[in-house]
Amino acid sequence: MHDDRRLIEARLGRVLGERIVPAIYPESVPLRASIWVAPGEPVDVAEGLAAPRTPVESGARWGAPWGTSWLTVEGTVPPEWAGRTVEALIDLGFDQNMTGFQCEGLVYRADGTPVKGLHPRNQWVRIGSPVTGGEQVLLHVEAASNPIIPFFGPTALGDKLTAGGDPQYRLGRMDLAVFDEEVWQLVQDLEVLGELMHEMPEDPARRYDIVRAIERALDAIDLRDVNGTATAARACLTEVLAQPAIGSAHTISAVGHAHIDTAWLWPLRETVRKVARTTANMTALLADSPEFIFTMSQAAQYDFIKQHRPEVYAKVKRAVAEGRFVPAGGMWVESDTNMPGSEAMARQFVYGKRFFLDEFGVENQEAWLPDTFGFAAGLPQIIKAAGSKWLLTQKISWSQINQFPHHTFLWEGIDGSRIFTHFPPVDTYNCSMQGREIAHAARNFKEKGRASISLAPTGWGDGGGGTTREMVAKAARMKDLEGSPRVRWDTPADFFTRAEADYANPPVWVGELYLELHRATLTSQARTKQGNRRSEHLLREAELWAATAAVRGGFDYPSADLDRIWKTVLLHQFHDILPGSAIAWVYREAAQTYAAVATELVSIIDRAQRALGGDALGPNVFNSTPHTWRSIPAGAAGPAEATPPCSVTARTEGGFVLDNGLLRVEVDARGLVVSAFDLERRREALPPGATANLLQVHPDLPNSWDAWDVDLFYRNRVTDLVDADSVTAEPDSTSGAAVRVTRSFGTSTVEQTLTLRPGERALDIDTGVDWHETEKFLKLAFPLDIHADRYASETQFGHMFRPTHTNTSWEYAKFEACNHRFVHVAEPGWGVAVVNDSTYGHDVTRTVRDDGGTTTTLRVSLLRAPRFPDPETDHGAHRFRHALIVGASIGDAVREGYRINLTAPRTGFGSAVAPLVRIDNPAVVTSAVKLADDGSGDVIVRVYEAHGDRAQALISPDFDYTGVEFCDLLERPLAGESSETSHDDGIRLRLRPFQLLTLRFTRPGASPARQ
Repeated sequence: MHDDRRLIEARLGRVLGERIVPAIYPESVPLRASIWVAPGEPVDVAEGLAAPRTPVESGARWGAPWGTSWLTVEGTVPPEWAGRTVEALIDLGFDQNMTGFQCEGLVYRADGTPVKGLHPRNQWVRIGSPVTGGEQVLLHVEAASNPIIPFFGPTALGDKLTAGGDPQYRLGRMDLAVFDEEVWQLVQDLEVLGELMHEMPEDPARRYDIVRAIERALDAIDLRDVNGTATAARACLTEVLAQPAIGSAHTISAVGHAHIDTAWLWPLRETVRKVARTTANMTALLADSPEFIFTMSQAAQYDFIKQHRPEVYAKVKRAVAEGRFVPAGGMWVESDTNMPGSEAMARQFVYGKRFFLDEFGVENQEAWLPDTFGFAAGLPQIIKAAGSKWLLTQKISWSQINQFPHHTFLWEGIDGSRIFTHFPPVDTYNCSMQGREIAHAARNFKEKGRASISLAPTGWGDGGGGTTREMVAKAARMKDLEGSPRVRWDTPADFFTRAEADYANPPVWVGELYLELHRATLTSQARTKQGNRRSEHLLREAELWAATAAVRGGFDYPSADLDRIWKTVLLHQFHDILPGSAIAWVYREAAQTYAAVATELVSIIDRAQRALGGDALGPNVFNSTPHTWRSIPAGAAGPAEATPPCSVTARTEGGFVLDNGLLRVEVDARGLVVSAFDLERRREALPPGATANLLQVHPDLPNSWDAWDVDLFYRNRVTDLVDADSVTAEPDSTSGAAVRVTRSFGTSTVEQTLTLRPGERALDIDTGVDWHETEKFLKLAFPLDIHADRYASETQFGHMFRPTHTNTSWEYAKFEACNHRFVHVAEPGWGVAVVNDSTYGHDVTRTVRDDGGTTTTLRVSLLRAPRFPDPETDHGAHRFRHALIVGASIGDAVREGYRINLTAPRTGFGSAVAPLVRIDNPAVVTSAVKLADDGSGDVIVRVYEAHGDRAQALISPDFDYTGVEFCDLLERPLAGESSETSHDDGIRLRLRPFQLLTLRFTRPGASPARQ
């Protein structure tokens, strides 16, 4: 029997490929073609349609990298084809093996109406079914010659400035052809049964039935007359295709899908067109396939076509209204979730959900993140606070070391919030309905015996065109087929509703969903990460000061500008932009965008502060941090208190000593920190003989995925940068005492300034690097004399703990991890924190010394130098700011993390400014103070408990208000929330550890809130 199956498989493969598939189009006539090459960037549709054409033939070369050509095809349907189905076949030079990563096209009619997309496995355009004969055919194709980016090697194709102008493609077949649907249906029958036969070794009887049915069908085909014998061949398969699935068969919810990276191996501008091509394709398929449902996430991508392809957007809106084109996910983009800050992660949901509500009246309950590179432990609370309750992802199945133990489970975040979560066991977000995929999903499902439903995102992504008619046909055959899981088209909401009902008591996973892969995305493309962090904090400041100035009067709150800027920043948090895994073009534009964002936000801050403080020069400073700074309350301006001076003196052994009465730091002649002594607690932070502020360089050539990955073997070789070109003391000043260090290594240079400031137990380290290395990894090390089995790193709206040891393979796998503004290592009652202004990747290790003590080494990841997809990744000048906080509690780490990130308190305006809102407990931190999004003038205050403990706090607004409500992230009232209130003092809160709360203060005379 086994040999029979192999023989039938071989026979079936050859007959399908050589005889039956070609017979789908038994007759054809060539189309006439002409072309116009757009000079530069893409043009609008009207210009492309009207441009003059030059005749062109099949086989002609076309398409410079990143170019656009407008191709026109025309012809006449032969009269003798009357009553038959006719399609235009247009091959732009596709490579069938590179779905989504090459040339693509969008077909228009002469009047500018979009028809559908053209992709490697979707090259047809329906002309008529049936035709009458004699129809004139005229189609225009906006053809994009996106280059095929070679994987895993340096390439100049990643930027139009370096890609060159040589044509990349040859036009292929351009014909009118008769479409024989009976032959096409036969192909689907045979492919489904052939794949099923291969995947069901556990049921010999059923397999035998399928083998013999296929054999009879192949015998029934006249290879010289496939079209005339297709019906007879199909009849041989009717009985096996009609056998129903067993009652206990696994059920797969097929969700029509096309995962489109908002930028990756193409720039943002090309994503606009990828989305237009795919959505045009999917609205056409919906019209042809009544049972089919399509889902698309990322509100930004809907907005792309709304702004740039309104004719396509109109089709999408109609399909959404019919309930068959389903907006999913409720986020602005499918963002990275490790690195975005607290408020930015919240705004992903605010802007995504609000767009879908405003445009379509749709509210999502699910977060849809199939391709994101791991999930921060603060995310469940954010999903819940946005009014959602489900999460879908796929990427965790890529982990290198440990297999995740569940496919359906409850995910618990740092505050105790739980989200019903599903990982599709099909193990792909580009399911094509092949038998091996469907069978794998059923076999792989880890909840077998307890649950019976899983999801399969079905369709080609990234410009592959989405779901195909072949996938729809295969799903129809597997709807209820013996030997196969049952397949049904579903919306995400319908799937999750049924899955929750199916699995009443799912297991719970607590903490981050760490992806054991792509760890280097926490470091690659440092400028983009710095631009993101700076933008996040400038937005916080702009909203704070603009709201304060608006409430105090005389300043117009710039809601439209802030909304636009937020959307720009959120867009660049997409999971292939912020992680550093896109082409050079993306990062060239991102640098320009972040610079423009900073300029605009600084202007808003400046105007708001001038409206508050006046133009007169004076000694006041504006404190933007959420904590008191040198006696100035958070969100206030006034004179800073005087502090004792710092000193810098020569060290006997060479180098210098910095001292401010709280902390004494010794820097040796090599520019390395050899002592950091807490003068109050009389405790040294560094182990005996250790050096901190130690730059280390590792070779860095991962096994694959250059920009994405760092493999643990990188640690096997290291070069410590201990030689200094110069070590000099800066003159004493009121701002602190400092030592400047310069170094050279390889083809790069480093200049560091180590500064001790008055009144602070923090050594600030300003590092400038002119980086020109290749395949290297730069770290900054801080060995600490601390015995700790865990450490804390900041995440959204709190922090999480990770082990310092590797007792298990799960701990071993986390050799590079993410933090936001701080990492904190402590023994009971005393600790050390390292805070940063723009870095995310780090590692923490521990060793036992000869003296019996434990050294816990914290290393910050600064720069990498991968060659793919951007061969010049991180080359050039960078500046990083870190601070070593000695004797630090978690509260100190939170406070200092904000201090180093927010704009330095600025001087220059005359009158003092009282804070708009006061909070009497430093553990309760404001993540946002702003005016309400609905334009009512109400004040929104978002707070969270930051220390990981229960907290009480009095929130005292310094403005008149008539009421206060607890809200979700979209600023809608929440039922069931309560607080103790006092009309004299303000609002008294009780918060759980890491609890997030949004309060809405209604102001007298404010406009009604938008519902």
